[in-house]
Amino acid sequence: MANVSSDKPNIRQVASIAGVSHMTVSRVLNDHPNIKPDTRRRVLEAIEELDYRPNLVARALATQRSRRLGVIVESPVAFGPNSILRAVEFAARAADYSVTPIALNEGDQLSPQDAVESLITQGVDALCVIAPRSSSVAALRRISISVPILVVKADADPTFLTVSIDQHAGTTLVVDHLVALGHRDILHISGPLDWLDARARERAFHSRAKSWGIRERPIVVGDWTADFAYDFAMGLSRLPDYTAVFVANDDMAIGFIHGLHDKGFEVPRDLSVVGFDDVPLARHFLPPLTTVRQDFTSLGSAVVEMLRAAIEEREIPTLTRIPTEFVPRASSARPREMR
Repeated sequence: MANVSSDKPNIRQVASIAGVSHMTVSRVLNDHPNIKPDTRRRVLEAIEELDYRPNLVARALATQRSRRLGVIVESPVAFGPNSILRAVEFAARAADYSVTPIALNEGDQLSPQDAVESLITQGVDALCVIAPRSSSVAALRRISISVPILVVKADADPTFLTVSIDQHAGTTLVVDHLVALGHRDILHISGPLDWLDARARERAFHSRAKSWGIRERPIVVGDWTADFAYDFAMGLSRLPDYTAVFVANDDMAIGFIHGLHDKGFEVPRDLSVVGFDDVPLARHFLPPLTTVRQDFTSLGSAVVEMLRAAIEEREIPTLTRIPTEFVPRASSARPREMR
Protein backbone atom coordinates (compact mmCIF):
# COMPACT_ATOMS: atom_id res chain seq x y z
CA MET A 1 0.00 0.00 0.00
CA ALA A 2 1.18 3.56 -0.67
CA ASN A 3 2.31 5.90 2.09
CA VAL A 4 -0.51 7.93 3.57
CA SER A 5 -0.08 11.68 3.25
CA SER A 6 -0.32 13.83 6.37
CA ASP A 7 -2.66 16.17 4.50
CA LYS A 8 -6.42 15.66 4.63
CA PRO A 9 -7.08 12.75 2.24
CA ASN A 10 -9.11 13.28 -0.89
CA ILE A 11 -10.97 11.14 -3.38
CA ARG A 12 -8.05 11.01 -5.85
CA GLN A 13 -5.76 9.56 -3.16
CA VAL A 14 -8.37 6.88 -2.47
CA ALA A 15 -8.52 6.13 -6.20
CA SER A 16 -4.72 5.90 -6.45
CA ILE A 17 -4.43 3.43 -3.56
CA ALA A 18 -7.33 1.32 -4.83
CA GLY A 19 -6.04 1.38 -8.43
CA VAL A 20 -9.27 2.79 -9.86
CA SER A 21 -10.54 6.08 -11.23
CA HIS A 22 -11.95 8.76 -8.96
CA MET A 23 -15.31 8.24 -10.71
CA THR A 24 -15.29 4.61 -9.55
CA VAL A 25 -14.67 5.77 -5.99
CA SER A 26 -17.60 8.15 -6.33
CA ARG A 27 -19.83 5.30 -7.56
CA VAL A 28 -18.84 3.15 -4.58
CA LEU A 29 -19.60 6.02 -2.19
CA ASN A 30 -23.04 6.41 -3.78
CA ASP A 31 -23.76 2.65 -3.68
CA HIS A 32 -23.93 2.31 -7.43
CA PRO A 33 -25.14 -1.23 -8.21
CA ASN A 34 -22.81 -1.90 -11.18
CA ILE A 35 -19.57 -2.20 -9.22
CA LYS A 36 -17.65 -5.49 -9.09
CA PRO A 37 -17.34 -6.88 -5.53
CA ASP A 38 -13.53 -6.94 -5.70
CA THR A 39 -13.42 -3.32 -6.87
CA ARG A 40 -15.82 -2.27 -4.10
CA ARG A 41 -13.67 -4.10 -1.54
CA ARG A 42 -10.44 -2.39 -2.69
CA VAL A 43 -12.07 1.04 -2.60
CA LEU A 44 -13.50 0.47 0.89
CA GLU A 45 -10.12 -0.76 2.14
CA ALA A 46 -8.44 2.37 0.73
CA ILE A 47 -11.07 4.57 2.38
CA GLU A 48 -10.43 2.86 5.71
CA GLU A 49 -6.64 3.12 5.37
CA LEU A 50 -6.79 6.84 4.61
CA ASP A 51 -9.63 7.49 7.09
CA TYR A 52 -11.24 9.34 4.20
CA ARG A 53 -14.41 11.32 4.90
CA PRO A 54 -16.37 12.40 1.80
CA ASN A 55 -17.09 16.07 1.35
CA LEU A 56 -20.84 15.99 1.75
CA VAL A 57 -21.32 19.49 0.39
CA ALA A 58 -19.43 18.62 -2.78
CA ARG A 59 -21.36 15.39 -3.11
CA ALA A 60 -24.68 17.21 -2.74
CA LEU A 61 -23.69 19.66 -5.47
CA ALA A 62 -22.59 16.85 -7.78
CA THR A 63 -25.66 14.66 -7.27
CA GLN A 64 -28.21 17.42 -6.57
CA ARG A 65 -29.08 15.53 -3.40
CA SER A 66 -28.80 16.69 0.20
CA ARG A 67 -28.56 13.17 1.67
CA ARG A 68 -31.14 14.29 4.19
CA LEU A 69 -34.40 12.56 5.08
CA GLY A 70 -37.35 14.45 6.49
CA VAL A 71 -39.36 12.66 9.17
CA ILE A 72 -42.81 13.66 10.39
CA VAL A 73 -43.56 11.89 13.67
CA GLU A 74 -46.83 12.00 15.59
CA SER A 75 -46.77 11.93 19.40
CA PRO A 76 -42.96 11.65 19.50
CA VAL A 77 -42.78 11.14 23.28
CA ALA A 78 -44.70 7.85 23.09
CA PHE A 79 -42.57 4.70 23.18
CA GLY A 80 -43.38 3.35 19.71
CA PRO A 81 -43.03 6.56 17.66
CA ASN A 82 -39.92 7.63 19.58
CA SER A 83 -38.31 4.20 19.13
CA ILE A 84 -39.00 4.22 15.38
CA LEU A 85 -37.56 7.73 15.03
CA ARG A 86 -34.37 6.71 16.85
CA ALA A 87 -34.06 3.60 14.67
CA VAL A 88 -34.50 5.63 11.47
CA GLU A 89 -31.88 8.14 12.65
CA PHE A 90 -29.41 5.34 13.42
CA ALA A 91 -29.96 3.58 10.08
CA ALA A 92 -29.73 6.87 8.19
CA ARG A 93 -26.45 7.76 9.89
CA ALA A 94 -25.02 4.37 8.94
CA ALA A 95 -25.97 5.10 5.33
CA ASP A 96 -24.36 8.57 5.49
CA TYR A 97 -27.71 10.36 5.56
CA SER A 98 -28.94 12.90 8.09
CA VAL A 99 -32.48 13.16 9.47
CA THR A 100 -34.55 16.29 10.04
CA PRO A 101 -37.59 15.47 12.21
CA ILE A 102 -40.75 17.49 12.78
CA ALA A 103 -43.18 16.51 15.55
CA LEU A 104 -46.94 16.71 15.29
CA ASN A 105 -48.65 16.73 18.68
CA GLU A 106 -52.39 16.62 19.25
CA GLY A 107 -53.71 20.15 19.64
CA ASP A 108 -50.76 21.76 17.84
CA GLN A 109 -51.38 24.42 15.22
CA LEU A 110 -48.84 22.72 12.93
CA SER A 111 -50.63 20.74 10.22
CA PRO A 112 -49.28 17.85 8.10
CA GLN A 113 -49.12 20.27 5.15
CA ASP A 114 -47.10 22.76 7.23
CA ALA A 115 -44.69 19.99 8.19
CA VAL A 116 -44.28 18.78 4.61
CA GLU A 117 -43.70 22.29 3.29
CA SER A 118 -41.13 23.01 5.99
CA LEU A 119 -39.14 19.86 5.23
CA ILE A 120 -39.30 20.32 1.45
CA THR A 121 -38.05 23.88 1.89
CA GLN A 122 -35.07 22.50 3.80
CA GLY A 123 -34.18 20.40 0.75
CA VAL A 124 -34.82 16.86 2.00
CA ASP A 125 -34.47 14.04 -0.55
CA ALA A 126 -37.42 12.05 0.80
CA LEU A 127 -40.06 12.01 3.54
CA CYS A 128 -41.07 9.44 6.16
CA VAL A 129 -44.22 9.64 8.30
CA ILE A 130 -44.14 7.74 11.63
CA ALA A 131 -47.14 6.59 13.70
CA PRO A 132 -49.73 8.37 11.60
CA ARG A 133 -53.39 8.92 12.33
CA SER A 134 -55.84 8.18 9.53
CA SER A 135 -56.65 11.91 9.43
CA SER A 136 -52.98 12.72 8.79
CA VAL A 137 -52.74 10.22 5.95
CA ALA A 138 -55.90 11.69 4.41
CA ALA A 139 -54.32 15.16 4.65
CA LEU A 140 -51.13 13.93 2.96
CA ARG A 141 -53.15 12.64 0.00
CA ARG A 142 -54.30 16.18 -0.68
CA ILE A 143 -50.75 17.57 -0.84
CA SER A 144 -48.60 17.61 -3.97
CA ILE A 145 -45.25 16.20 -2.80
CA SER A 146 -42.21 16.35 -5.09
CA VAL A 147 -40.03 13.76 -3.31
CA PRO A 148 -40.53 10.08 -2.44
CA ILE A 149 -42.66 9.57 0.67
CA LEU A 150 -42.99 6.52 2.92
CA VAL A 151 -45.68 6.04 5.56
CA VAL A 152 -45.09 3.61 8.42
CA LYS A 153 -48.42 1.79 8.40
CA ALA A 154 -49.67 -1.77 8.26
CA ASP A 155 -51.67 -1.70 5.02
CA ALA A 156 -50.31 -1.24 1.51
CA ASP A 157 -51.18 2.08 -0.09
CA PRO A 158 -51.47 3.12 -3.75
CA THR A 159 -50.15 6.62 -2.99
CA PHE A 160 -47.19 6.02 -0.67
CA LEU A 161 -44.42 3.56 0.02
CA THR A 162 -45.27 1.61 3.18
CA VAL A 163 -43.45 -0.50 5.73
CA SER A 164 -44.44 -1.51 9.26
CA ILE A 165 -44.18 -3.93 12.12
CA ASP A 166 -46.58 -6.82 11.42
CA GLN A 167 -49.39 -5.74 13.74
CA HIS A 168 -51.71 -8.51 12.57
CA ALA A 169 -49.20 -11.28 13.25
CA GLY A 170 -48.28 -9.84 16.66
CA THR A 171 -51.92 -9.63 17.74
CA THR A 172 -52.58 -13.15 16.45
CA LEU A 173 -49.77 -14.43 18.70
CA VAL A 174 -51.47 -12.79 21.70
CA VAL A 175 -54.88 -14.34 21.03
CA ASP A 176 -53.40 -17.77 20.30
CA HIS A 177 -51.41 -17.64 23.55
CA LEU A 178 -54.47 -16.82 25.64
CA VAL A 179 -56.61 -19.43 23.90
CA ALA A 180 -53.92 -22.06 24.48
CA LEU A 181 -54.07 -21.23 28.20
CA GLY A 182 -57.84 -21.86 28.12
CA HIS A 183 -59.29 -18.33 27.90
CA ARG A 184 -62.54 -17.97 25.97
CA ASP A 185 -63.68 -14.53 27.15
CA ILE A 186 -61.11 -11.81 26.40
CA LEU A 187 -61.49 -8.03 26.62
CA HIS A 188 -59.50 -5.78 24.30
CA ILE A 189 -58.44 -2.30 25.44
CA SER A 190 -57.43 -0.57 22.22
CA GLY A 191 -55.53 2.57 21.45
CA PRO A 192 -57.28 5.56 19.82
CA LEU A 193 -58.87 4.16 16.67
CA ASP A 194 -57.77 7.12 14.55
CA TRP A 195 -54.25 5.72 14.98
CA LEU A 196 -53.53 3.23 12.21
CA ASP A 197 -51.57 0.85 14.46
CA ALA A 198 -54.39 0.80 17.02
CA ARG A 199 -56.91 0.09 14.28
CA ALA A 200 -54.74 -2.69 12.85
CA ARG A 201 -54.44 -4.40 16.27
CA GLU A 202 -58.17 -4.02 16.95
CA ARG A 203 -59.11 -5.57 13.60
CA ALA A 204 -56.62 -8.40 14.02
CA PHE A 205 -57.95 -9.11 17.52
CA HIS A 206 -61.55 -9.39 16.34
CA SER A 207 -60.57 -11.52 13.35
CA ARG A 208 -58.53 -14.00 15.37
CA ALA A 209 -61.00 -14.11 18.27
CA LYS A 210 -63.81 -14.86 15.82
CA SER A 211 -61.83 -17.68 14.25
CA TRP A 212 -61.50 -19.27 17.71
CA GLY A 213 -65.18 -18.78 18.51
CA ILE A 214 -64.41 -16.43 21.39
CA ARG A 215 -67.27 -14.38 22.79
CA GLU A 216 -67.78 -11.09 20.92
CA ARG A 217 -67.33 -8.36 23.52
CA PRO A 218 -67.28 -4.58 22.83
CA ILE A 219 -63.78 -3.16 23.02
CA VAL A 220 -62.70 -0.38 25.37
CA VAL A 221 -61.10 2.49 23.45
CA GLY A 222 -58.14 3.92 25.34
CA ASP A 223 -55.72 6.78 24.74
CA TRP A 224 -52.35 4.93 25.05
CA THR A 225 -51.76 6.23 28.60
CA ALA A 226 -51.30 4.27 31.81
CA ASP A 227 -53.63 6.73 33.58
CA PHE A 228 -56.55 5.82 31.31
CA ALA A 229 -56.19 2.09 31.97
CA TYR A 230 -55.64 2.64 35.70
CA ASP A 231 -58.87 4.64 35.92
CA PHE A 232 -60.74 1.97 33.93
CA ALA A 233 -59.57 -0.75 36.33
CA MET A 234 -60.50 1.38 39.34
CA GLY A 235 -64.01 1.71 37.90
CA LEU A 236 -64.63 -2.04 38.09
CA SER A 237 -67.20 -2.77 40.82
CA ARG A 238 -66.48 -6.49 40.87
CA LEU A 239 -64.33 -9.10 39.20
CA PRO A 240 -65.50 -9.07 35.55
CA ASP A 241 -66.78 -12.09 33.60
CA TYR A 242 -63.87 -11.95 31.15
CA THR A 243 -60.75 -13.79 32.28
CA ALA A 244 -58.07 -12.09 30.16
CA VAL A 245 -57.35 -8.63 28.78
CA PHE A 246 -55.31 -7.81 25.68
CA VAL A 247 -54.12 -4.21 26.04
CA ALA A 248 -52.91 -2.41 22.91
CA ASN A 249 -49.69 -1.12 24.47
CA ASP A 250 -47.55 -1.78 27.53
CA ASP A 251 -48.12 1.61 29.15
CA MET A 252 -51.86 0.96 29.38
CA ALA A 253 -51.26 -2.66 30.43
CA ILE A 254 -49.08 -1.54 33.33
CA GLY A 255 -51.62 1.09 34.37
CA PHE A 256 -54.39 -1.52 34.20
CA ILE A 257 -52.47 -3.97 36.41
CA HIS A 258 -51.80 -1.16 38.89
CA GLY A 259 -55.52 -0.37 39.05
CA LEU A 260 -56.45 -4.02 39.50
CA HIS A 261 -53.99 -4.26 42.39
CA ASP A 262 -55.48 -1.20 44.08
CA LYS A 263 -58.96 -2.75 43.70
CA GLY A 264 -57.77 -5.91 45.43
CA PHE A 265 -57.53 -8.12 42.33
CA GLU A 266 -54.44 -10.13 41.49
CA VAL A 267 -52.76 -10.71 38.13
CA PRO A 268 -52.76 -13.40 36.80
CA ARG A 269 -54.78 -15.19 39.52
CA ASP A 270 -57.95 -13.19 38.81
CA LEU A 271 -57.19 -11.80 35.33
CA SER A 272 -54.46 -12.43 32.77
CA VAL A 273 -53.08 -9.28 31.11
CA VAL A 274 -51.05 -9.06 27.90
CA GLY A 275 -49.55 -5.88 26.44
CA PHE A 276 -47.85 -4.85 23.19
CA ASP A 277 -44.42 -3.17 22.71
CA ASP A 278 -42.09 -4.75 25.29
CA VAL A 279 -41.03 -1.46 26.84
CA PRO A 280 -37.80 -1.73 28.88
CA LEU A 281 -39.66 -1.84 32.23
CA ALA A 282 -42.10 -4.57 31.13
CA ARG A 283 -39.85 -7.39 32.31
CA HIS A 284 -39.31 -5.71 35.70
CA PHE A 285 -42.94 -4.95 36.53
CA LEU A 286 -44.74 -7.09 39.09
CA PRO A 287 -45.80 -9.40 37.66
CA PRO A 288 -43.44 -9.22 34.65
CA LEU A 289 -45.60 -8.39 31.66
CA THR A 290 -46.42 -10.81 28.84
CA THR A 291 -46.18 -8.77 25.65
CA VAL A 292 -45.20 -8.52 21.99
CA ARG A 293 -41.74 -7.23 21.08
CA GLN A 294 -41.45 -4.96 18.06
CA ASP A 295 -38.19 -4.97 16.09
CA PHE A 296 -37.72 -1.24 15.68
CA THR A 297 -34.11 -1.62 14.54
CA SER A 298 -35.14 -3.68 11.51
CA LEU A 299 -38.00 -1.29 10.82
CA GLY A 300 -35.66 1.70 10.80
CA SER A 301 -33.29 -0.08 8.42
CA ALA A 302 -36.17 -0.98 6.10
CA VAL A 303 -37.43 2.62 6.06
CA VAL A 304 -34.03 4.00 5.10
CA GLU A 305 -33.33 1.31 2.50
CA MET A 306 -36.70 1.81 0.80
CA LEU A 307 -36.29 5.58 0.70
CA ARG A 308 -32.72 5.32 -0.61
CA ALA A 309 -33.89 2.99 -3.37
CA ALA A 310 -36.61 5.45 -4.31
CA ILE A 311 -34.20 8.41 -4.26
CA GLU A 312 -31.67 6.56 -6.40
CA GLU A 313 -34.38 5.19 -8.69
CA ARG A 314 -33.48 1.59 -7.89
CA GLU A 315 -35.88 -1.32 -7.45
CA ILE A 316 -37.84 -0.89 -4.22
CA PRO A 317 -37.31 -3.75 -1.68
CA THR A 318 -40.41 -5.91 -1.36
CA LEU A 319 -40.28 -6.52 2.42
CA THR A 320 -43.00 -4.32 3.88
CA ARG A 321 -43.83 -6.02 7.21
CA ILE A 322 -41.30 -6.68 9.97
CA PRO A 323 -41.96 -9.83 12.08
CA THR A 324 -42.80 -9.54 15.79
CA GLU A 325 -41.73 -11.71 18.72
CA PHE A 326 -44.11 -12.93 21.43
CA VAL A 327 -42.64 -12.64 24.95
CA PRO A 328 -44.50 -14.77 27.54
CA ARG A 329 -44.03 -13.72 31.15
CA ALA A 330 -45.86 -14.05 34.46
CA SER A 331 -48.87 -11.75 33.81
CA SER A 332 -50.72 -14.46 31.85
CA ALA A 333 -51.84 -17.85 33.14
CA ARG A 334 -54.71 -20.33 32.98
CA PRO A 335 -58.20 -18.89 33.69
CA ARG A 336 -59.28 -18.76 37.31
CA GLU A 337 -62.06 -21.34 36.84
CA MET A 338 -59.55 -23.90 35.50
CA ARG A 339 -57.36 -23.91 38.59
